[in-house]
Amino acid sequence: QVQLVEYGGGSVQAGGSLKLSCVASWNIYSLCEMAWYRQPRQKEREWVASLRKDGVQRYSDFAKGRFAISHDNRNATLYLQMHSLKADDTAVYSCAACWGSSSFSYWGQGTQVTVSS
Repeated sequence: QVQLVEYGGGSVQAGGSLKLSCVASWNIYSLCEMAWYRQPRQKEREWVASLRKDGVQRYSDFAKGRFAISHDNRNATLYLQMHSLKADDTAVYSCAACWGSSSFSYWGQGTQVTVSS
């Protein structure tokens, strides 16, 4: 079992930056693919970025060039650095771990990001 806890959400003005953290209960990054998702209010959850255990990063179109996913094995933490934030980036951001047959097995509770224009 893996527990994931996100930190770093908050309110920021458009054009600003935020860095989200996802702390895992144990260091699974060498074993599992990790990802960030977000869910805007009254909308479907959408994929933001993924980090494979071989280090390959993938980004959604809206995240390319503005967001960066990374991890630190020393403290079992996954990060999402976000720049040039827009009002449309307002959402609850969640991290996920360990891709199974059709979905991720573990999810954090999410952290709210609010971007004001």
